[in-house]
Formats: sequence, structure tokens, C-alpha cells
Amino acid sequence: MQREPGANAATEPRERGHLFVISAPSGAGKTSLISALARSDCSLTVSVSHTTRPRRDGEEDGVHYHFVDLETFAAMRARDEFLECADVFGHAYGTSRHAVFDAVEAGRDVILEIDWQGAAQVRARWPTAVAIFLLPPSRDALVARLRGRGQDGPDVIAARTAQAVADMSHHGEFDHVVVNDDFDAALAALRAIVEATRADRPLAPTDHTALIAELLS
Repeated sequence: MQREPGANAATEPRERGHLFVISAPSGAGKTSLISALARSDCSLTVSVSHTTRPRRDGEEDGVHYHFVDLETFAAMRARDEFLECADVFGHAYGTSRHAVFDAVEAGRDVILEIDWQGAAQVRARWPTAVAIFLLPPSRDALVARLRGRGQDGPDVIAARTAQAVADMSHHGEFDHVVVNDDFDAALAALRAIVEATRADRPLAPTDHTALIAELLS
């Protein structure tokens, strides 16, 4: 089995790419931010996950996700082909270990858009991964964004809101926390993290104590 970079950071060649893990609760707007971040930086590649969930209107296989059936996903998991995998809202999601490894070895910076469970798995196998957690600006904004999708009924929205609160309780497991209140400001914060990582320059943390207390109350 190939060994993931980061197990011995001191021996890693400088030309290798970096791995960024970005997580957020449903409704925090991470997909739009990640898309904008990748478009603004040609050195960033967004990893395409495998999933067993049905394809939605407008989604393309191999672009938004690799859509596979349960049997295929289970076989891949048994062969240890996933860097991380998790079950979310009744569907399985996983990140190809070899695809990420090959991209980083080729010098590309890779973004994983995954939940906190997947992020924990990645950090265990890839200690130098930079983990970023996105927060909504308020509980009301979170619920409004979930309702604004127009895809789910009240019961599903309530369940997703409860799950979002549970997810946000794991913010402390991440290296950076970014609040998606103003889109441009949040995008600038993500860019700053990427640039600081590339320059091996530490960033001072931002205090979000009051907001987190409100979100988790």
C-alpha cells in the first residue's frame, strides 16, 4: 500500500503539493466558496468524491461526484481504496486515496470537501493536512439557507438543522475556522490560509467564541 505524505513531514520534498480539508455543516455555503477558491487559483484541485446517493438534476458523473452503487462502494472500501469514507444522511461518501496521493505527488494542492468525520480520518492518515471549518454567521442564517434550497420539507430541514449543530460542535478539531457571513471576506480568508500554508507562515487565529456559543445553544 502506498504511504500517505505527512507520516514523516521532515523528509517531505518541498515540491509536493498540500492537502486542504474543508468541512462545514449543511447550509454554511462551503460548495460555493470552494468552487470560487478553485477558480481563482489554478494550482488548486478539488477532489471528486465517490458516493452512493442518487444523482441530482444538473450533476455530472466524474465532475460533481463519482456516482457508484452500494456494491461497488463496499468493494472499494474493502480494498482500502478510500482515504476517508463516511455515511451521511443514509448515503456513503468516500475519497479516493490514490487520486489524492498522485495529485499531491505531482505538486498540486488538493482540496477535500468532506464532513468532520472524514476530516478526522484524513488527519489520522495524513498529519500535515490543513483542516478548515466553515461556520454560518448565525443559527437563523443557517436555517434560512437550508430552506432556500427548496429541496427539502420541514421535517428534513429540522433534521438537517439538528445535524448541523452537532457537526459544529467539532469545530475545535480543525486548524482554522472561517465564518461565511460576507462571501468575499470568507473567500479572502480561505485564500489567506492557502497562501500562508504554501509560505510555511503561521496565521494568528480569530476569536469566534461568542458566535460559536450562539450557534451551539
